[in-house]
Amino acid sequence: MTDNKAWLVVGLGNPGATYANTRHNIGASAVIEIANSNNEKLSKHKRVNANVVETRIAGHKVILANPQSYMNESGGPVSGLVKYYDLSADQVVVLHDELDIPAFALRVKFGGGDNGHNGLKSIRGSIGTGDFYRVRMGIGRPPAPQDPADYVLRNFGSSEKAELSIMFDRTEKLIEMLISDGLAATQNEFHRGEE
Repeated sequence: MTDNKAWLVVGLGNPGATYANTRHNIGASAVIEIANSNNEKLSKHKRVNANVVETRIAGHKVILANPQSYMNESGGPVSGLVKYYDLSADQVVVLHDELDIPAFALRVKFGGGDNGHNGLKSIRGSIGTGDFYRVRMGIGRPPAPQDPADYVLRNFGSSEKAELSIMFDRTEKLIEMLISDGLAATQNEFHRGEE
């Protein structure tokens, strides 16, 4: 399916090497991996505080973007990109970490609450609606008594790298299917066997 509708795929995370491989940055890491698999590289946007690259996925123009603000200020860069590329909220797909989903599982939905996620809350506030797509990337809950706030800022272990790589491949396939086949078909495919 090919038409002129463009998509903005945003990976949430915190900037800098300190956070690069943390669970909280899984959305930003996925965007980098999707760019790499398309032989593209993110670079600084000329007007918005984000690293971006334009590519094509499933016959559509796709802007891959990682805001360069901290997670809880993601809304400013996302709003700037939405305005710059003249997009509506339903052309935005946000990739983010999700504590309430088992590690390495994926869920996709449109709209809904922020579930305490400050990055989503910031985007909702800046673009004026929560009606955008969310790819919820499972990181699981920490073992007790570890604080979830500490857990999300920990790096993935070396034993998790293979599963993480598979998850990034599946994330790209999910985005392709969402763009080409729509939400219901994508949910049917990617939520099977993970409930």
